[in-house]
Amino acid sequence: MNSVVLIGRLCRDPELRYLPNGGTAVCNFSIAVDKPLSKDKKQEMESAGQPTADFINIVVWGKMGENSANYLKKGRNVAIQGRIQTGSYTAADGNKRYTTDVVAERVQFIDWGSSNKQSDDSAPAGFHVDNSIDDEDVPF
Repeated sequence: MNSVVLIGRLCRDPELRYLPNGGTAVCNFSIAVDKPLSKDKKQEMESAGQPTADFINIVVWGKMGENSANYLKKGRNVAIQGRIQTGSYTAADGNKRYTTDVVAERVQFIDWGSSNKQSDDSAPAGFHVDNSIDDEDVPF
């Protein structure tokens, strides 16, 4: 079984390109996924200059890749469901390099940016963001 579910923040803006023969869209970006650390361990690692997150490369194909490139930006929170894909290539210096990517089968936009109120033009076509929930409507 090869199944991955991740939630993290984009490290950089997505890069979209199209394959030359069929014009299929492919979008690449990286997300930072926090490591499960105690507060003390996290502070210790930060003071030692060690990363407190894993940085994972994501590949998204087709229309979902185009939507990801259009609506995701650096710092946005995203959920990814997909599979791990490994590969290798020979670099220009002659050394063999190994790659590990997550090929996304599903991308869910968790937030739409830093502001709490969003206008309908910031969401993809067909989506409506409703932030009009009153505190009295929440059951807890």
